[in-house]
Amino acid sequence: MFEFWSVNNIAFKVLGYPMSYVEFLGTIFSLWSVWLISERKILTWPVGIVSVLLYMVLFYQIGLYSDTIEQVYYLGTSIYGWWRWSTPESANGKIANVRYSSRHTIFLTALGTIVISLATGIFMSQIHLILPTIFLEKASFPYLDALTTIMSFTAMWLMTQKRIESWYYWIVVDIIGIWLYYVKQVKFVALLYVILLFMAINGSRSWLKTVKLAKSQTFRN
Repeated sequence: MFEFWSVNNIAFKVLGYPMSYVEFLGTIFSLWSVWLISERKILTWPVGIVSVLLYMVLFYQIGLYSDTIEQVYYLGTSIYGWWRWSTPESANGKIANVRYSSRHTIFLTALGTIVISLATGIFMSQIHLILPTIFLEKASFPYLDALTTIMSFTAMWLMTQKRIESWYYWIVVDIIGIWLYYVKQVKFVALLYVILLFMAINGSRSWLKTVKLAKSQTFRN
């Protein structure tokens, strides 16, 4: 049973690249989830939970420990996002719509992301010494991996709140991820991030259109 989820259990090859079952299935569910969220569909959350569990298994096996821990966070926020998107705001009884955060909130969020990323990078660079029985090898690219992890944490939380700037975080994460996963020889995941980059750009445009449409309707009323 456990051997099925090994990165060495190859489903097929793509242009000579060995595709494991766990990487392939994680990719499919991840893409599906991103498309659903760009369309503001609540089904994105349960689909995302499946992709989170699959990537948790994948990243642990290839030594990207920050990414492994990231999936635990995604699991929690996906459950919260599922609840949040289906729960009316107490003030008006309506489901929250997409919008920007205030400038003050955007600044503090960005500052917090940078500081926590640095602290996480320092910790992850030493985690193989702190917990040698769990993390058997030195973490790969601990600072860069930590940056994308914390930025993803921020983006995911903002997305549960339907904040448009979440897409800008995802765009930066995707650009870094393309390079990082290619270097780690998880080339299909690198290709996934190319697709995710275009989907993030499209998602930001879609959410912006929604805001503009809502404003125009408010103006007409």
